[in-house]
Amino acid sequence: MYEELLKNTALADERFVVMTAENRALVRNLPAVLGKRFIDTGITEQTMIGAAAGLALRGRIPVVHALSAFLSMRAFEFIRTDAGIANLPVKLSSFIPGFLSDGNGPTHQAIEDVSIMRGIPNMQVFAPADESDLVTMLPKIWNTPNPAYVRICTRPAKYQHDTNFEIGKAEIISEGTDVTILVYGFMFEQALITAEILREQGKSVGLINMRSLKPVDEKAIIKAAQQSDLIVTIEDHFLTGGLYSIVAETLLKNRMTADVLPIALNEKWFKPARLNEVLAYEGFTGKQMAEKILEVAVSYQL
Repeated sequence: MYEELLKNTALADERFVVMTAENRALVRNLPAVLGKRFIDTGITEQTMIGAAAGLALRGRIPVVHALSAFLSMRAFEFIRTDAGIANLPVKLSSFIPGFLSDGNGPTHQAIEDVSIMRGIPNMQVFAPADESDLVTMLPKIWNTPNPAYVRICTRPAKYQHDTNFEIGKAEIISEGTDVTILVYGFMFEQALITAEILREQGKSVGLINMRSLKPVDEKAIIKAAQQSDLIVTIEDHFLTGGLYSIVAETLLKNRMTADVLPIALNEKWFKPARLNEVLAYEGFTGKQMAEKILEVAVSYQL
């Protein structure tokens, strides 16, 4: 779905250029279709970003591809300086972010990328829940004049998403008065399970697919904090700088307080394994998260 969308977008608009740093997993069939508008720079993420910025200065819209860890960290200075400062429409497709790098060790784990990317002025940051959500969101992301970082998730959809995506708006799956879960990206799949288990335990549960992390839907966060006894943030990211930090910043900005339970990686990388094994070992399965939330609800007397 991703490759087909990108192909059709590029064929319809000659401004689009597809680039990769020798990571063709998402775009294997595009070289033959796009010809000179497909550029593989080799394992040179920094060079790719510099070239993409140059193309953007000349009216092109580069959609660039690399492993999340190398795109967000190895090429960071180039993204910040070449794309961020100049506010150029360089679109970053970040492959296997978070737990999706499952069997890879810490060097290949992008679990600080949201923090890094949202710190760049002008940079927009997005995290679709699955492939259906991804292709719903990308047309508007690719048509903004800003640089954008997208945590790519091509997992099959377990939920029929709202197709009326707006930048800066979250997708409200449900509203609840006991617990509201805020989540983004791949972890949405497990959050659905968590929410269902909590409902079976008699809890009124809200679930929000954040989608857009920068700009973020502050109104959705504030409303959730006002109407729920407990806010839960779920993310396959370090505790620092991700959704938990975003929620804290939003509440402080609006002179609010709330009971917030973060479920994230606290000062640690995850143990490499098959994806399901990673989730179970780190405590991120839907069932494990529901148990953690119920335990906290009891201790808080919620």
